[in-house]
Amino acid sequence: MSLIKGTHHISLKPVGREQLAETLHFYCDLLGLEVIRRWEDGSGAFVWTGNSILEINDNGEETKPQGSIHHFALLTDDVDECVRIVREAGYEITIEPKNLVLEHAEGPMPIRMAFCKGPVGEDVEFFAEL
Repeated sequence: MSLIKGTHHISLKPVGREQLAETLHFYCDLLGLEVIRRWEDGSGAFVWTGNSILEINDNGEETKPQGSIHHFALLTDDVDECVRIVREAGYEITIEPKNLVLEHAEGPMPIRMAFCKGPVGEDVEFFAEL
């Protein structure tokens, strides 16, 4: 039996209130996610992704080393629509939508995926199992 039940949240650290507002706009207004809790002083929020939480706080540092986390993937049924929305909003698409087959011991896994740069420099993957 595992002690771990799943991922509770992924933390994003915008720098200041302006970048916090841009980050909330990206995830909530553009991608349709929902704020489920806000900090009383307005410095952050929990955003529900459908099976986990993005914790977004305005206390980030100017330099953001990537560390050991390369990216996170948001599960979607429409990779191309996600890309269209974020591209039209001015965000960089770093990998255009494409179909791949991931080879696993359990058998091939066909997917459609794309990547963009998020508002605080995070690498965001849009991921669909086909």
